[in-house]
Amino acid sequence: MPALLLCAFLSCKTEPKEEAIAEAVVVREWLPSDTRSMSGVSAERGLIIDTDQDTPGYILYEPPTSTYTYLLDKEGVLVHVWESDLNSMNSYLQPNGHLIRLERDEDFPVFAAGGQAGRIREYDWEGNKVWDFEYANEKELLHHDIEIMPNGHILGISYEVLPAKEALEAGMDPERIPKAGIWLDKIVEIKPIKPEGGEIVWEWHMKDHLVQELDPSRKNFGVVAEHPRKIHINTPSAEAGGPPMTEEQIAQMKKMGFMTSNASVDNQGSDLTHTNAISYNAGLDQIVISVPGFGEVYVIDHSTTTEEAKGSTGGRWGHGGELLYRWGNPQNYGHGTQEEEKLYGQHDVKWIPKGYPGEGRLMVYNNDIHNPESKLPSMWPALGSATSADINVSIADVGNYSAVHEWAIPTDAEGHYILPENGAFGPPEPDWTYMAPDKYSFYSAFISGAQRLKNGNTLITQGMHGRIFEINPEKEIVWEYWNPYKFGYTLPDGSPAQPVGPFLYALFRSTLYAPDYPGLAGKELSPVVPQPEPFVFTPPPAPQDSIQ
Repeated sequence: MPALLLCAFLSCKTEPKEEAIAEAVVVREWLPSDTRSMSGVSAERGLIIDTDQDTPGYILYEPPTSTYTYLLDKEGVLVHVWESDLNSMNSYLQPNGHLIRLERDEDFPVFAAGGQAGRIREYDWEGNKVWDFEYANEKELLHHDIEIMPNGHILGISYEVLPAKEALEAGMDPERIPKAGIWLDKIVEIKPIKPEGGEIVWEWHMKDHLVQELDPSRKNFGVVAEHPRKIHINTPSAEAGGPPMTEEQIAQMKKMGFMTSNASVDNQGSDLTHTNAISYNAGLDQIVISVPGFGEVYVIDHSTTTEEAKGSTGGRWGHGGELLYRWGNPQNYGHGTQEEEKLYGQHDVKWIPKGYPGEGRLMVYNNDIHNPESKLPSMWPALGSATSADINVSIADVGNYSAVHEWAIPTDAEGHYILPENGAFGPPEPDWTYMAPDKYSFYSAFISGAQRLKNGNTLITQGMHGRIFEINPEKEIVWEYWNPYKFGYTLPDGSPAQPVGPFLYALFRSTLYAPDYPGLAGKELSPVVPQPEPFVFTPPPAPQDSIQ
């Protein structure tokens, strides 16, 4: 989460607490009526809807603050559990029945923005560790997501430290450079070396593809609109807002579970792009990533060599490591305005697989769509105007909402993505969108994901509630499950493994595997005995000044 949003949770405003509370009460009078809480802690948990239209299969997910990965059947019963000594947000079941898990290293330095990992491990069906790879140091850290390629290699997202001096030399506005520098992202391709280690066989770096029009004496100078395949290091969409947090406020954020132990005054705003998802298209040999810090998704060419990936020529598509395609916020490259922005803090971009309805299109979970009639920019001020004990703020206190989008990238006859000379990459609108009929009850300002299924249904993870549901092509809910589990895993210093704050049941993502998936062949899929004990939230006593 960006620091400015976290700051809102703490009421880092200048007005008195009483005024903030009064403002929130007024907001409640005009926003849509909705009884669902922002945190979902009071919701019924477990299997909620089960119809004969849902897709058979098993759902893989990681319950929060745990060291477990669960495999759930469509009756809401756990049929398999993997256990590690480390926390994970995301894992992938393999055709051989093994689990490849992105895990959070316990002692990495520097990075503090959420989604931290640093380690990839592989486990067999019985839970035995068969591979361990660490990529966590003061300069780089795996985070958020990985993608397993057909050849067994793994694509990973990694932070890459650009110290303040180098950020200045790259042309970044000195007023926007944190003391700790910035953490741009890179993509690495890892060749596993078992049982421990790996070789980086290909890399792509954001820092090689920057443009700035602020200072002609610095690197990367040029007219942004003339370089739409480059990343504008001073893009307006990534500007910080509001006053910075103090050390005391950061300490409070850590205590409430919204920040991890490495967070500091010096690295506020360092996580500029916060790339949170990666997907690979083997047929095109292209990679798509989600960059919520800029409200965009980027497509890059994997067919380049590492050397070609540093430049603007070479590779199957002729542009080297420059962006082949981008979508979501054309103001970032001078081909549109803020009013044309489509993506807001999005997660889980992926290509729809071949043979599935919508094959070849992109799909993304659009988290925090701005309601033009809303007086609040996101959920965080609504929470910030309440006390830390009042975590049951209503969705109606915000007015923003979420959606799942699907779209085809416009191409020419040779398959190259079309960029109009003076326009933006298309399409102007998604080809398909799902949002709740009442709009506001389907909302998750962070995490979350969506998966197209082979029968045309779509599995959706509404992350901050821990809600997983399936819709049919008519956009009717045909299956719904709310995660009932939460655990108490913490890092050695006592800080949370992943910052979730009041979102006690939150899920990063979930994935459905069909009954005929090769990795499930011959496996025991009967109910785990005993089933884990559900976590039941007991609300604290309401303080005298809490919002009623």
